[in-house]
Amino acid sequence: MYNLIAVCLGWIVFCLTGCSLPSVSPSKCATCHYGLETVSSHHPSCTVCHGGNDHTTNKSAAHAGLRGPANPATPEHWEKSCGDCHRYQTERVTSTIMQTNAGMIRNIQLTWEGDDGKGYTTRGGNAFDPSGKSIETVPVEELDHLSGELYRKACSRCHIGTANNDSYAAAHGAGCATCHFPWNDTATYEGSDRNLKGKAGHSASHRMMPLPDTQVCSRCHNRSGRIALSYQGLYDGNNGLVPTRAGEAGPEMTSGARNLTHITPDIHYVAGMECIDCHTSREVMGDGYAYRNMYRQTEVTCENCHGSASEVPRFRVVSRENDEALRESRSYKQPVRYGMQMIQTSKGRSFSNVFYQDGVIWLQGKRNGTLHRSKVITGTPEHTIAGHGRLECYACHSHSSVQCYGCHTRYDKGKTGMDFIKGEETPGVFSETEDYRMLYPFPLALNQRGRISPVTPGCQTFITVAESDGSQSRSEYVARFKGKQQLRFAPFYSHNTAKTALGCGECHGNPAFLGFGQSVVSGNTIKGTLICEHSDNKPLDGFLTMTNGHVISYAAITRENARPLNGAEVRRALAVNLCLPCHETPRDPIYRKGINYRALDDTRHRRLLSGP
Repeated sequence: MYNLIAVCLGWIVFCLTGCSLPSVSPSKCATCHYGLETVSSHHPSCTVCHGGNDHTTNKSAAHAGLRGPANPATPEHWEKSCGDCHRYQTERVTSTIMQTNAGMIRNIQLTWEGDDGKGYTTRGGNAFDPSGKSIETVPVEELDHLSGELYRKACSRCHIGTANNDSYAAAHGAGCATCHFPWNDTATYEGSDRNLKGKAGHSASHRMMPLPDTQVCSRCHNRSGRIALSYQGLYDGNNGLVPTRAGEAGPEMTSGARNLTHITPDIHYVAGMECIDCHTSREVMGDGYAYRNMYRQTEVTCENCHGSASEVPRFRVVSRENDEALRESRSYKQPVRYGMQMIQTSKGRSFSNVFYQDGVIWLQGKRNGTLHRSKVITGTPEHTIAGHGRLECYACHSHSSVQCYGCHTRYDKGKTGMDFIKGEETPGVFSETEDYRMLYPFPLALNQRGRISPVTPGCQTFITVAESDGSQSRSEYVARFKGKQQLRFAPFYSHNTAKTALGCGECHGNPAFLGFGQSVVSGNTIKGTLICEHSDNKPLDGFLTMTNGHVISYAAITRENARPLNGAEVRRALAVNLCLPCHETPRDPIYRKGINYRALDDTRHRRLLSGP
């Protein structure tokens, strides 16, 4: 009995203090690394994570067998370092799209050569799709086309499996350390270890950040859709380093020598919410399944916290000791307790920080503990307008949506560039220029959920390939998509949410929102004005034209089941302009029912239209 009690007590101490127990004898690592910050109270031993020998002061002997050596959390080592104690998390991260980049690689393929059916990921290997079916993927190193080259030489720098040690304001570690050991803008260590002080290629501190802040996310999410910038109210539309203050470029600088100017930030950012307050660990670290596209891994929608026009948010009572919300919230200011009513995500899983209490939905800031009251919009007049049932919330509630038109990509085989996956210089280097950038207005189309959402060019690529002898085998070539040469737009959420929605007249009165771009309306014909020099009849910033009432689509909306608005939908949207001069507010009762487009023919309306 005594032995059983001793074992139980020992196990309790092990669980409470963490899995990394101190060495039997004092570690000698601090002899050289004096002042180095302790990772956390649960990680007292250097060698458990880093490997090596902490019983000697001889540098060569101490460093023998180091994992990394500076970062033991890389994919090559995380199974023996982080995975020894955090196997559940490590196995999830292995298949998360943040690690595999399966969607990014596939979409580049679709843009440049077309899908060859092999299914590439950063490292390849076996995984399971959401149905539980085993799938085998191929390492992107074996993708010997321009799309593979582009990913490895450019896009892969924001992949969590590859460290970026030298990009100003975009440097980060690899593996688990990507998010949990924050870097500063200059990628230098600024802690107290005298041997590392000021050295580049290291996190700013050796202290772990269990709950990453928004700046961690910004290290990668400042390109492409630029969602981290938009969320914080920043915009890099001026990339020419034109002086804007005191003779210097600015007002802020970021990676790639880009200026950041200020725009209206997201309402959630203004309230003090960080990225992780909305996004769950299952979205970022994965849920154990391998997804082909980001939208399939995402489980959070606006309706989860705010409800839809007809349904209030769902909740589940915490009643099990192994409830994931209990485990995930242990480091929050207010951990989840038994009996709490936790709000559910779109996949039916519990948030760990959003709960229902006394008739109110509350969201707790995971890092600071601040409670935010969530307004439920179910049944409100503005959200029960007939014909708006397919609208995504952010179709109306986005301040802006970044749109980069005319991406000119040049691949020069006569020069060499770093392949960040292979880790070596190889022939071929990419460069890019763009024609036009804008924030507003933004086009709308049907997304993969069959709902109307903003779309952005994705990717609108004109390709030039220069051979090693200087000749051009491709010149401003528009890549093929779904069997024909066409530009593409992709469904997009800009993360620049506004409290006040767009006015009715903005969407229904401006053809740009319907996909016509900047245009001139003449009778029942809409002609685009931003014409690409390589196509005299297809505007660059849209995907629809209208001639004598006939709507034609000339560009694709990517993602399964996504498409532009069709002719009937466009005509119905424009017809609402007949009502707006008199019925200008969404609370007007006529918008609670389907619009009768022949209403203007009745006696009352004819009298109103005939004048005094």
